[in-house]
Amino acid sequence: MSQVKFERKEDIRITDTVGGSGGSQRGPSGGRGGPPPPPPPSQKGGLMHEAGEALTKGAGPDGYLAWYLRKLQEDPLRTKMITSGSLSALQEFLASWIAKDRNKSGHYFTSRVPKMAVYGAFVSAPLGHVMISLLQRLFAGRTSLKAKIMQILFSNLIIAPIQNAVYLTSMAVIAGARTFHQIRATVRAGFMPVMKVSWITSPIALAFAQAFLPHETWVPFFNIIGFFIGTYINAHTKKKRLQALRRKYSEGRSQDGRQDGRPDTRSEYDRRSGATGGY
Repeated sequence: MSQVKFERKEDIRITDTVGGSGGSQRGPSGGRGGPPPPPPPSQKGGLMHEAGEALTKGAGPDGYLAWYLRKLQEDPLRTKMITSGSLSALQEFLASWIAKDRNKSGHYFTSRVPKMAVYGAFVSAPLGHVMISLLQRLFAGRTSLKAKIMQILFSNLIIAPIQNAVYLTSMAVIAGARTFHQIRATVRAGFMPVMKVSWITSPIALAFAQAFLPHETWVPFFNIIGFFIGTYINAHTKKKRLQALRRKYSEGRSQDGRQDGRPDTRSEYDRRSGATGGY
């Protein structure tokens, strides 16, 4: 009985302190001027939860992810072309922003952005569509450890070299290369660095896809992986090219063919590539 009376006294004391609020602020820290009560647990992380819901709509049948996968099944090539073109253009813009590579007007949206969109839509997407389809067809229904290892080796020793060679060739043309010698120099200079990155990331990504992802989700997954890797390589190459151009400019104008008053007759590719021999 004494315990019941103590609780009633405590309730009355707290109510008087708050000022007759009906006991809504009851508790040890509910006095005048005290901190407000913590938010309910359901409110924590609300922004991230709402963002996830907006993106996937709960990953239900009407979600954006389900809609995208349905488009991949209905019209795979066109969906991949739109996706790859958009990601390639965004990749070029982000790489220019990271490397502080501006055009003559001081903007990061250079003429290479729409060119990269064309490359992504009409070169990268069809090539990736054929290569991934071939890889899945060759190893369809084979789930043993040996088959998975062979799939990784086939991807890294056959598919990756073809895709990287096409990528470097396209980058050289976009940068202004017009002769076979210029294109070959770009491919030779960048092939092994790009292959090393592929050999590090591709086995991990492919092993993850084999273990956790259905085949219909491989395309968006590899698109995301390629987007981040391509942005890193592109930004790194731009930084090297800009550093080479600054060194040449600091060495004097005589090295760019303008000291004696003659115009610089080199192509845009030669002026941009500098000492790096690449994009």
